[in-house]
Amino acid sequence: MLGLFPPCCTSLAVGDARQLNRADNSVDAVLLLGPLYHLTERTDRIIALREAHRILKTGGFAFAVGVSRFASTLNGLFWGHLDDPEFVEIVKQDLIDGQHRNPNNHPNYFTKTFFHHPEELRAEVEEAGFHFEKTLAIEGPGWLLQNFQEHWNELGRRDRLLEAIRWLETEPSILGMSAHIMAVARK
Repeated sequence: MLGLFPPCCTSLAVGDARQLNRADNSVDAVLLLGPLYHLTERTDRIIALREAHRILKTGGFAFAVGVSRFASTLNGLFWGHLDDPEFVEIVKQDLIDGQHRNPNNHPNYFTKTFFHHPEELRAEVEEAGFHFEKTLAIEGPGWLLQNFQEHWNELGRRDRLLEAIRWLETEPSILGMSAHIMAVARK
């Protein structure tokens, strides 16, 4: 994607989402594509969101992505991981408080993460000072297709899949069915 931007506007910096090395009101948009699920403590997520708010220009947009509270349950059903009592215990904790832990570092059971309930993501974004616009389902139920690659590789099926996701992406009753959810907010 860097090729789409003029050379004067491309840069990359490694940093900590809780302490951004940017001036106040200096960016037009903020993409939070990871910090909110890798920061497992709520206070750290709020700090990261407040930092995003601080550097964002008035009227700018923030796109804050979380992993759905229900992702490991659905993934476990799909891949048969719920046959493993160890994974069942992980899922039970996910559903209680969103704190996903993989104590034995099983390669298929993801890493230490926080999983949001859709309303929880909204509440955190608002607490950080943003004006919440909407929450979107990124994959929608499409990620559970057993033949996803077949749907994606055939243009007509891909179009129908994307259209179905658009129909459902804001439906509150099924937001959590998507593996990832995104809060769209404005400063």
